Amino acid sequence: MRNLNFIGWARTLVAASALVWTISPAAAQKISDRAITIVAPFTAGTGIDIVARVVAEELRKRWGQTVVVENRPGASGVLGTQFVARAQPDGHTLLMTVNGHVINAAYFKNAAYAPVTSFAPISKVAIGSFMLAVHPKVPAKSAKEFVEYAKANPGKLNFSSPGIVTTHHVSMELFRLATGIDMVHVPSSGSAGAIRDLLGGEVQAMFIPIHVGLPLAQQGLIRALAVGSDTRSSLAPDIPTLAEQGIPGVNVDLWFALMAPAGTPPDLVTRYNKAVNEIISTESVRELLAKQGLIAQGSTPEALTALIGQDFDRWATVLKNAGLREQ
Repeated sequence: MRNLNFIGWARTLVAASALVWTISPAAAQKISDRAITIVAPFTAGTGIDIVARVVAEELRKRWGQTVVVENRPGASGVLGTQFVARAQPDGHTLLMTVNGHVINAAYFKNAAYAPVTSFAPISKVAIGSFMLAVHPKVPAKSAKEFVEYAKANPGKLNFSSPGIVTTHHVSMELFRLATGIDMVHVPSSGSAGAIRDLLGGEVQAMFIPIHVGLPLAQQGLIRALAVGSDTRSSLAPDIPTLAEQGIPGVNVDLWFALMAPAGTPPDLVTRYNKAVNEIISTESVRELLAKQGLIAQGSTPEALTALIGQDFDRWATVLKNAGLREQ
């Protein structure tokens, strides 16, 4: 009986040791016992929010640490971005952002952050595409026909966006500059309002993220005319690009990236970069993002820094040529 008890105890010890072995690597990776907050500077359900929650959940599982997403919308993403720029650079407050990050810095005089120097870029996480969509009552069946229609009705067509100098807004400004059409911007107080205006016919057109617009197009609520990326989207391979329709130079891709406040220790930036790139390389995460019309794509901190600098220069030029200045 004593031998049986010993054997049972030994088995329990081995099982417990195995459990410790499986748990301890994740626990050893966590940066502290405090929660990590990923700030999404837009409302819940937006692309940034979705990507932030995917990364947060995967970090939680890998590190055994509480990771929460906090939505801080306002001023086209500026408020949440400012919050992170001013946070303690200890790795516990991060920013999930999109390329509107650089547009805001180029437009707002008092953005109170610089797109690169106020942050420690960690990694690109995903890329997405915009589609040019119109209300079904618009007679155009292609981007080329829409340009012709807009030129025949100068100043009579409206386009919506979630707000002044959002990526949606400046994408249309770039399209207007490239085609020479005259349209009126009708900003809304968020993505839902902008889409509602398009569905209701209050505006005639909009650049809309493909993962949001495609279901609406499939229901016949809007008409998709083109995608704004260099190549067709795998999510909608039948929708041609603007370049294919004779409108080159209007690349309006979205990129999503994770960043920390400037001054965050390099070793923490490296750990986050490694974790993020491992997360987005897993098939389950790639499939999850693909269902949202996003392509998982990582980077080094250095590559992300270079991308931010290039995009800042590019969109600052677009804003200048479009005559957009903060009043």
